[in-house]
Amino acid sequence: MRVAVTGGSGKLGRAVVDELLAHEYEVVNLDRVRSADPRAAFTRVDFTDFGQTLQALTAIDGRYEGVDGVVHLAAIPGPGMVPNATTLANNVLSSYNVFAAARHAGIRNIVWASSETLLGLPFGTTLPPYIPVDEDYPVRPQSTYALGKALDEEMARHFCRWDPELKMIGLRFSNVMEPADYATFPTFDSDASLRKWNLWSYIDARDGAQAVRRALEHEATGMDVFIIANADTVMSRPNDALIAETFPGVTLKRPVKSNETLLSIDKARRVLGFDPVHSWRNATPAR
Repeated sequence: MRVAVTGGSGKLGRAVVDELLAHEYEVVNLDRVRSADPRAAFTRVDFTDFGQTLQALTAIDGRYEGVDGVVHLAAIPGPGMVPNATTLANNVLSSYNVFAAARHAGIRNIVWASSETLLGLPFGTTLPPYIPVDEDYPVRPQSTYALGKALDEEMARHFCRWDPELKMIGLRFSNVMEPADYATFPTFDSDASLRKWNLWSYIDARDGAQAVRRALEHEATGMDVFIIANADTVMSRPNDALIAETFPGVTLKRPVKSNETLLSIDKARRVLGFDPVHSWRNATPAR
């Protein structure tokens, strides 16, 4: 199976390329920035240009002829990096172009990076409706970046309505981390407010990549979304103390373990078989 990964040179993209190659996929990396990984064919693509996007998902001379699936990660990866209108214009247009080009190319297996921000982040400015948060309540974008992700999900619903054989899975990734990032985690314990904005959650890039692979392999049609986070929080302090200090009065939807993620991954576990195996607690210190 040949899979095109847009944004394959980025933080999550590199892990996705590695995961897919390790499971015997053929991978093509479509990005504006070349990756140092020579194992995946690279083509520089501007996804705000529909012609370039369509060409990249159909054939590139001397590289490949057609792809079987698309993982769409390419985007400005958060609010504040560029002006708001630029974020919206780049991200939403890029997603539309990828979705539409895939449809024209007859590609019916699409996985894309949605975001935890749709849950109402940053918490503190607003309150979660309950803890642990899950996919059951309507999206609550609080930034232009999150608004773009909400528009991506709405577009995907209609693409799947137009084509009943299409599968589109949006993965609402938590804050992506690599092992080199874990050295700072012990400093969070002294101030619960530092990471309350996403209920002290994170996703190891390698486990995020596992979720992508499982979504590609999931047999279904239609549009669906899943929260993707690691099984634990970034904190050593227990959840009951953190919630009592920071979110008193917020309903506890079900009992939670001491350091269990408060962005629920129950649905991803049940439907996709997602099983995060990495944790900052047992990571090898970076040298």
